Amino acid sequence: MEFSPLGASKISVSRVCLGTMTWGIQNTQSEADQQLDYATNQGINFIDTAEMYPIPPNQETSGQTEVILGNWLSENNKKRKDLVVATKVAGPGLQWIREGSNITGSSVIQAVNNSLKRLQTDYIDLYQLHWPNRVSPHFGKQWPNQIPLTDVNSAEQVDQMHDILSGLSQCVNDGKIRFCGLSDDTPWGINTYLKLAQEHNLPRMVSIQNEFNLLHSKDWPYLIENCVHEDIAYLPWSPLASGALSGKYINGARPQGSRWTLMQRNGLFRDTPIANQAIKQYCQLAQDHNFTPAELALAWCNKIDGVTSTIIGATNMAQLKENINAFTKPVSDELFSQIEVIMKQYPAAF
Repeated sequence: MEFSPLGASKISVSRVCLGTMTWGIQNTQSEADQQLDYATNQGINFIDTAEMYPIPPNQETSGQTEVILGNWLSENNKKRKDLVVATKVAGPGLQWIREGSNITGSSVIQAVNNSLKRLQTDYIDLYQLHWPNRVSPHFGKQWPNQIPLTDVNSAEQVDQMHDILSGLSQCVNDGKIRFCGLSDDTPWGINTYLKLAQEHNLPRMVSIQNEFNLLHSKDWPYLIENCVHEDIAYLPWSPLASGALSGKYINGARPQGSRWTLMQRNGLFRDTPIANQAIKQYCQLAQDHNFTPAELALAWCNKIDGVTSTIIGATNMAQLKENINAFTKPVSDELFSQIEVIMKQYPAAF
């Protein structure tokens, strides 16, 4: 297993991060335990979860993924010091989590305390804001004029961000979290938090996780360049585009028990005719080079300059082993160029 520094924190994290969002709906405690045992035995030390998990989110299961991870941590407490456990505070919009309210400094403190109880640990290594209070260009909202940028009161947003950092600072000072990060944010978000941290001696963001994959590479190069030069770890989530890049949903297929058979909070916005065409070509290219489609997508992600650790997820052990194996398969310059040809045909598949 290869490792990289987690941005300015300098914590060493595995190039593979184990995502957990299926635990509690698609996966049981026993299945999660198997995944954790296998992943940590392969050298993975980075685990990512969130207070709103599992996905799809709902009131009945909210927080269950942290509980499942916490049960394993409790049973494997000797491993805790060697792990980097990351979780996230939910942004606005989920009525069963703080009545759907904005993230504030006080709500961060409340959420951290609740997560610590569920995780059965004394500290969280990386605490992330799951999405910002303002609407951000993610989950299919990156197209021109989908977001009313000029209607946003930037001064109000900056005040909210300052308050959030103050809450995070209290948690850091209390020893409850070690480092802070972002998710589903933008260069403006990154830089505003960095500026506020410097001006007010508050915690510095060390990472950001955004969707990034062969079908959705909008963060390259502008946001990723920002991350590289500001020492922010870039953590791609959904490197398989919600499983689509495995090829299992081609031509409308819906394998039993797969994620796309479940309710999707934001709809199946990744399921487009263009995406379907691109995936077929990636599947053929993978076959030509002795990769599975999932291995090709993950190995490509790992090769991108500026990527720190890629967040994978699996609902069964075969998928998990395949995903981890992808990081042992180098992408040659020739193969990378062939991938680029397809990407240029389908630069924005969804």
